[in-house]
Amino acid sequence: MAEVRQPSLSRDQLTRRAFLGVLGLSVAGCAVGSDLGSPTSAAAGTWAVPSETLPHRRTWLAWPSSRFIWGRFLEGVQRDVALVAHTIARYEPVVMCADPGAAAKARRLCGRSVQVITSIPVDDCWMRDSGPVFRTSPDGSVGAVGLNFNGWGGKQTVAQDQYVAQLVSKRAGAPWTRATFVGEGGAIEADGDGTVMATESSLVNDNRNPGMSKAEVEASVLAAYGATKMLWVPGIKGKDITDDHIDATSRFIRPGVVMVQLPPAARKDAWAEDAREQFRILSAVRDAKGRTLTVIPMAGPETVRSNYRGFLDSYVNFALAKGVVVTAQFGDEVRDRACRRTLREAFPGRAVVQLNVDRLHAGGGGIHCITQQQPLG
Repeated sequence: MAEVRQPSLSRDQLTRRAFLGVLGLSVAGCAVGSDLGSPTSAAAGTWAVPSETLPHRRTWLAWPSSRFIWGRFLEGVQRDVALVAHTIARYEPVVMCADPGAAAKARRLCGRSVQVITSIPVDDCWMRDSGPVFRTSPDGSVGAVGLNFNGWGGKQTVAQDQYVAQLVSKRAGAPWTRATFVGEGGAIEADGDGTVMATESSLVNDNRNPGMSKAEVEASVLAAYGATKMLWVPGIKGKDITDDHIDATSRFIRPGVVMVQLPPAARKDAWAEDAREQFRILSAVRDAKGRTLTVIPMAGPETVRSNYRGFLDSYVNFALAKGVVVTAQFGDEVRDRACRRTLREAFPGRAVVQLNVDRLHAGGGGIHCITQQQPLG
């Protein structure tokens, strides 16, 4: 059957995982003060989130197995998650967390190169958001901080996912602490050199941090990430489940350098204007070390294969592993080729692997969204 091609979907029409909204999702909120166990205290300034470009001990993923969440899309999303896991496992160790009843299928689809464990049950596949954010200390130790995941502001169940950060940290042998704000790993980008960036819409939001001012949220993020400066872009509230995560549009390449995906010139929807605004703001600010950022434009696709309203057409939602950048391709040969060229220039010495994971992207997330790297230590 021939592929269906269409103009790149206007994200003004999108709701991340929009098709899941008709499934009647249950919600279990998770407040900062909820009982997630006893975190390990850490002296202020001893931990910092390193750059994702540094070597990893392993990459963590979570296996989707809920028919209640994914409905008829489940098998396709499972195959895409397995493809990402198997691909990254060619370059570094991969651990997949799976419910006991789903582990056999996860092992069959992922192959022997992926370690599947059943001791950490999960609700869904978005390990970037539910998992811990790993940090390192000057002596080379690795710790972790949990961001009090509450289902993107109470939009999806966290019955099991609210515990994933702590359990993954324990399995990794990383001392764990709890942040003083609610957020997700995909909401915050760190350069590993004192600077973080985020959209206001995803963090300065009553569905995560009611009663907290922007300054209070910023102070909490900087403390959790061991950073000294936060770069804000406005973002968009309420149009997708994440309230506009930064990692779908803007990413740190290395200290002083960011990449921003820009839409085709003809697109005038809210998401296109948001991307252009992120580019303008980041081109004019200075980071923690006083550097004016170099901003690399990534041209977004003109066309995609998917017809789903929740489709995330993001090249910059890539994952890094040892010697490789793993990103998406959308069947737009010109833009897919340009993406590979841009990433090779941005990450010299790394291979660029593009995957057709349209079913995952139809769920409104991408490759970075389902992965969480653990640094060496």
